[in-house]
Amino acid sequence: MALSDRLNQYQPYALTALRIMTGLQYIEHGTQKLFGFPAGGHADGPLPTLFLIQGILEAFGGLAIFLGLFTRPVAFILCGNMAVAYFMAHLPKNFFPVNNGGDAAILFCFVFLFLVFAGPGLLAIDNRRK
Repeated sequence: MALSDRLNQYQPYALTALRIMTGLQYIEHGTQKLFGFPAGGHADGPLPTLFLIQGILEAFGGLAIFLGLFTRPVAFILCGNMAVAYFMAHLPKNFFPVNNGGDAAILFCFVFLFLVFAGPGLLAIDNRRK
């Protein structure tokens, strides 16, 4: 049996790990904006409207991705959200993502795009809803 054939049997598990870890990381971005946890460079006080909306999308969208709940439509929305965030907040700073701080936004965008097509993998609420 070829190595690729042996690895293919673990694809659903790898997809599940990617979905869960992406959701957890995305939640962290949202809770940082909404609650100041973990502590970061965000100012205290009321959030500007776009920042508030972004925090809500990150926290609750990340939770949905983590749980595998409505994975494809949520991933579609979050993919578009990250594309808009990159072009609004990062690209104007510098052309290169490593210099403009947008590399995470690009990575999230394409992981979410992948989840739109791949689905949630294993251990997802979506699998119980069918």
